[in-house]
Amino acid sequence: MKTSTEALRGEVLAAIDEAADELWELALDIHAHPEVAFQEHRSADRLSEALRRWGYTVERPLAGLETAFRAEARGRNDGPTVALLAEYDALPEIGHACGHNLICTGALGAAVGLRQVLDWVPGRVIVLGTPAEEGGGGKVLMLDRGAFEGIDAALMFHPSNATLPVRASLASFRLKVRFLGKATHAAAAPHEGLNALDAMIQFFVAIGLLRQQLRDDARVHGIITYGGAAANVIPDRTEALFSVRAMDGTYAEEVLRRVIECARAAALATGTSLEHE
Repeated sequence: MKTSTEALRGEVLAAIDEAADELWELALDIHAHPEVAFQEHRSADRLSEALRRWGYTVERPLAGLETAFRAEARGRNDGPTVALLAEYDALPEIGHACGHNLICTGALGAAVGLRQVLDWVPGRVIVLGTPAEEGGGGKVLMLDRGAFEGIDAALMFHPSNATLPVRASLASFRLKVRFLGKATHAAAAPHEGLNALDAMIQFFVAIGLLRQQLRDDARVHGIITYGGAAANVIPDRTEALFSVRAMDGTYAEEVLRRVIECARAAALATGTSLEHE
């Protein structure tokens, strides 16, 4: 029976080293087959299969999400429950630029090592497959639906160019904006139109001016997801997606309020209407 911390640590590291080639192959395979939020079926399949081979019981789907899963292994008796969080969704059009293929296989590596010593220690190890980190709020949905109940601590790592045992994260809000106007021919009757693209451009300009009045930790960034259908038609609809962030939630909410006010001003200036969510 192994009881010393150093002996257990040695067993954990040896198990991870033994699985290293398979973990690297899995990380590269997921990188080569990127799947966006809530569409990570292949990745979830591969991760679940690997966890079963390494002695974990896998439940999938989880919390009403087809690509979420829960893998569990128990120690010799009752004790703390530690969850390792695995992200595996990719960015649209870019792929795994944020390294989620490494996050999920890092979680599996930790799970492999801990499984090796669970017969000698109390508690449970759970691997939670958490889809849709990039904009879908997968963890929030799982939390609201009870997937984190009974967990004493949840851990994950994120790839970086430095080793940081602890790091802060920004509070974040997603904002969808839509301006609605009136379409007319841009050459024959532009004066009869209400230009939703003008409103969107005004909105972006206003945000650019707002930034100098924000704290250094605030971030406002967005893209236009629809800007019109043809160059000779005054756009009657434009849409954008924004992230609004700050170091604390209260200030992030204040920045969000001010960003929405910028959108209202742009709609007022152009005679268009605003929808946001």
